[in-house]
Amino acid sequence: MSSKHLVVAVDGPSGSGKSSVSRAAAKALGVGYLDTGAMYRAVTWWCLEEGIDLTDQEAVAQATRDIPLEMGTDPASPSVHVGGREIEDDIRTTRVSEAVSKVATNTLVRPLLQQLQRDLIDQVATETGGVVAEGRDITTVVAPDADVRILLTASVEARLRRRSKELHGHAAEHAVEATRDQIVRRDADDSTVSDFMEAAEGVTLVDTSDLDFEQSVDALLDVVRSEAPDKVPA
Repeated sequence: MSSKHLVVAVDGPSGSGKSSVSRAAAKALGVGYLDTGAMYRAVTWWCLEEGIDLTDQEAVAQATRDIPLEMGTDPASPSVHVGGREIEDDIRTTRVSEAVSKVATNTLVRPLLQQLQRDLIDQVATETGGVVAEGRDITTVVAPDADVRILLTASVEARLRRRSKELHGHAAEHAVEATRDQIVRRDADDSTVSDFMEAAEGVTLVDTSDLDFEQSVDALLDVVRSEAPDKVPA
């Protein structure tokens, strides 16, 4: 991990806002942005497209080695390409959301993507002067030496409302309940291989339950500026 450039690692449960808040913070800081969760989603999409059995851990690990994955790390327009095809929308479908935990909990896949994430963090930070990387294991496994490590969290109720608005456009009771499985079940599945509900030593907890989007971004930026003032780009 580069010691010359700002590296911010953001972890947190589903629906905590870590993707949108991290992206906005990266844009405000003028640095790169890496959505590591999208990498697991891309592998999931690739396996589904290729007809690979997601319960075959060896086959999925091999697919992870083979996937022609390219991550666009500009926070103004992040992108995911596989074999030259832009798949940002494809990896956000219910089909992928319901299957991604099978890949994310594959203990053969995780170290492969974690190393790729380390390489990308170093590359992006070097190219842009810094990076905000978010996703599972970022603060503890992928980038434990990051300049700033943040666990972005929120209550289950707040996370369900946010994801419901994202998926359904509103947070009516029936929409919230339809979203519950994606949030609660995925967190339960992923927590078998990753600890993202409690802040590890040296990781700053930022609770956004009672904050709106702009306030959440400001709260994250306040931590960055407080903990790494010498590395925040001018």
